[in-house]
Amino acid sequence: MKEYYVLTAKDFYDGLKEDKLLGLRCKECGQITCPPLPTCQWCGSRDLEKTELSGRGEILTFTLIDVPPEGFEPHYIVCMVKLDEGPTIMGRLDYDAEKATVKYERSQELIGKKVKVGHVVLPADKYSAGERVVPLFKPI
Repeated sequence: MKEYYVLTAKDFYDGLKEDKLLGLRCKECGQITCPPLPTCQWCGSRDLEKTELSGRGEILTFTLIDVPPEGFEPHYIVCMVKLDEGPTIMGRLDYDAEKATVKYERSQELIGKKVKVGHVVLPADKYSAGERVVPLFKPI
């Protein structure tokens, strides 16, 4: 059986550990898929090549997590970022959660803010298979 994964989840997360954001460029439509999938998220092609993305983008939306899942500390921010290369990816935002909620108007200043990807390693909990690496976006 032919293997279709050009970029595995392990490769993706290993890249994040080095603050590199890896994605897939479709050889048919030219679009970028990130995080990795076995096919292009835009046209469904399997003709993909691994590519390193800039890791830069802007915040589309965010939410403050006050009541986290068991095993996590409260008051962190999850955001959706539109990358400069096109795809949208979710991650944590390296920003003071208390500051983001002082006033509604103030928190809206985060929308459109430019960010750069890094990473954070989250500890294992009773529901996971171990530590997890997630994108951590830092305002620039």
